[in-house]
Amino acid sequence: MHCCPSALAPHVEWALAGVLSRPARLQWSAQPAAPSHLRAEVAWSGPIGTAAALCAALRAWPMLVFEVTEDATSASDGERLAYVPGRGFHRSLVSVSGDVLIGEERLRGLLSRARTVEDYQHGVAELLGTAWDAELEPYRQGGDGAPVTLLHQVV
Repeated sequence: MHCCPSALAPHVEWALAGVLSRPARLQWSAQPAAPSHLRAEVAWSGPIGTAAALCAALRAWPMLVFEVTEDATSASDGERLAYVPGRGFHRSLVSVSGDVLIGEERLRGLLSRARTVEDYQHGVAELLGTAWDAELEPYRQGGDGAPVTLLHQVV
């Protein structure tokens, strides 16, 4: 959670607990990139698809700024979901080494739509989530050295 109004912090914990089926007590700290807002980092474990469920639970508050990453497994690629107010969600497949993966069908679609080199460059940037990364970076830097809470889903 990169940026959360302090009044919403208990609601965020409640939403995460609903997905993970156990209490989610986060260690909140100040977010230097947004005075009077909080941030928290959470390492979690759960079955494939938990990242999407966590994001669905958080979408009720469009003023939040967050990323949820699900690591790749032997059965699936990972994914990173990023949310920025006014920009919405960006979903990327992520390899076991952390690289963003762009599927063949998405690249073929871009090639068929792009009329100029600039169109293609813009399209690749969109597929990679470059605009989301640019907006999230100040919030990420605000969390350097912040405490991390571990959460596990009961299955």
